[in-house]
Amino acid sequence: METKNDTLLQRLETEFENSRAKLEELRRKKVDDYQGRRDRLALFDKACESLRGVWLPRLETLKKAFGERVNVTPRAAGSRREATFSFTSTVARITMRFAATTDFDVRNLVLEYTLDIVPVLMTFPDQARIEMPFDKLDPDLIGKWIDDRIVDFVRTYLALHENEYYLKAHMVEDPVAHVRFPKFAAATTLERGGQTYYFIADETRAEFEAKNTN
Repeated sequence: METKNDTLLQRLETEFENSRAKLEELRRKKVDDYQGRRDRLALFDKACESLRGVWLPRLETLKKAFGERVNVTPRAAGSRREATFSFTSTVARITMRFAATTDFDVRNLVLEYTLDIVPVLMTFPDQARIEMPFDKLDPDLIGKWIDDRIVDFVRTYLALHENEYYLKAHMVEDPVAHVRFPKFAAATTLERGGQTYYFIADETRAEFEAKNTN
């Protein structure tokens, strides 16, 4: 004859069995997720490898155009996941960067564009992003997106130096970075020997003081 304790035991055993089944299902799902994520990371690596052939030739083209038209020495560098174009002009330190990453689930390729200009003398498009699934990557679309960002960069560069012409009477030079900028854009100044020095950043002032201590 079944007692109340026997019934309770059966119910408890059922709960423990259900829990074990859920944990086993979770374990299998984790294994599947891990394998799927590893496969998708392989697709990401493959996509990054192909990017070298997309952004490096374009940055080299930009470097060539600058070498012929602008009195600066740009540096173009690239790897599988990042490409940069940087230089110091008479008015700013400029770095343009393209970077490849993924979304959280490693299902989409994410390309990010950033443009850093120090000091900032005007507003400009400094960030952009494009995202597409690994199984629907479009090299032509990616190439056009990069081309558009490079054109945006050139427009910003030209506008920056047009500003220099209008602000010429108010321009000063950082004695460390050798970058020219309007006085009002100085991050900090230093009075020494009856002369005012203007700096684009606290770091350049610190470097100047370190080199000119008495």
